[in-house]
Amino acid sequence: MRVAMIQLGCPKNWVDGEWMLGQIRSAGHVLTSDPNAEVVIVNTCGFIDAAKEESIRVILEVAERKKAGEIKRLIVAGCLVQRYKEELRRSIPEIDGFVPLSSAGDVARLLESPDVAVAVRPDVPLYDGLSPRILSTPPHLAYVKVAEGCDNPCSFCPIPTFRGRLKSRPVEAIVQEVADLGRRGVREVILVAQDTTDYGTDLGLRDGLAGLIEALEAGTDVPWIRLLYAYPNHLSPAILEAMAASSRVVPYLDLPLQHAHPDILRAMRRGGSAESYLRLLERARSAVPRLAVRSTFIVGFPGERREHFSALLDFLNQARLDHVGVFTYSREDGTTAYALGDPVDPRTKRRRQERLLELQQTISLEKNRGMVGKRVIVLVEGVCDETEHLLQGRLATQAPDIDGRVLLNDGFAAPGTFASVKIHEAHPYDLVGEILAGNQISA
Repeated sequence: MRVAMIQLGCPKNWVDGEWMLGQIRSAGHVLTSDPNAEVVIVNTCGFIDAAKEESIRVILEVAERKKAGEIKRLIVAGCLVQRYKEELRRSIPEIDGFVPLSSAGDVARLLESPDVAVAVRPDVPLYDGLSPRILSTPPHLAYVKVAEGCDNPCSFCPIPTFRGRLKSRPVEAIVQEVADLGRRGVREVILVAQDTTDYGTDLGLRDGLAGLIEALEAGTDVPWIRLLYAYPNHLSPAILEAMAASSRVVPYLDLPLQHAHPDILRAMRRGGSAESYLRLLERARSAVPRLAVRSTFIVGFPGERREHFSALLDFLNQARLDHVGVFTYSREDGTTAYALGDPVDPRTKRRRQERLLELQQTISLEKNRGMVGKRVIVLVEGVCDETEHLLQGRLATQAPDIDGRVLLNDGFAAPGTFASVKIHEAHPYDLVGEILAGNQISA
């Protein structure tokens, strides 16, 4: 069969989808990007309302194409199936089959027999790095999942209810996978998990992520290694020291703080305060030279009042973060915060989201203006998404898809190569520069 997959959600979900694609091709089917393939698999996200709505919208669009005879089968996979399989089955009869997270290892069999009743089990398998996997990212980039599940008690997050407890992969398996990716030409590997800083605790490892960084430094040669999804309470001095000592872990920290007022953080079951977070940022920046910090925040959590939000604004002013994402609170069944209701008016949530992002724009613009005139190393990614007249790339301090870019308006370098670039223009999110002649480099 000719099979196409629509990938939705976070990089962790993408790794699940790539694993499924590898199994499908190994079973003899043909993978295609043609939207009119015989079978279309929608790999869904089911984390928050916006992601669930996008998943449902895409499923309905594919269902309409099935009604029109453009495709033969619609298969729905991923997080949304793990959480709401029976609801999907009842409400969208055009769906031919389901692949919950707990059955990802059986995707080829379920593809051939889509009407088989599939039970959703709580045990989600962990990708071992040895099974076939088809990268759906550009050839120079790959995500590597170091663990599955989460042991953190965050009151707003449903992930432990459908992905289970923390299960870490062995260090040796991760090193082997990253080394293999490097031999395939991958220039940037991004380590992901629900909480990368908790890696290895279930294996009895102390400072497991620090040890993993050291093992990757010794056993692989991928030029850039990036860490996503660090938990502030688990960011140890050993992790920061390992980052600083590594020649290839980029000076970038993705540290979702979620809020800054102790009342809200306590209700979120995360702990901390603006003061403790500022001290943490100071330690991290002191330990890792030229460190860029990204964070995410939730506005409109139940009980968030004006003074709580004002404290968050004050914190953002003091923290001077490099990149920020802001989400409005989504009430999720299965979480301890669900019982609190959703009392903050949606318009108030949106206003707070916009105000926080506006403040961060001024901070980011100020930081980016400090880059003008500097020579930097850029990983060139190819033609710009918006116009064929520009190339685009990223600094080591910019993660793909979630942060800004460097737009390259002069010179040329092949996608997947590193180039020396002079920055001559700054915007709140993006930088503009020129590739310096004769300065394409290997790492």
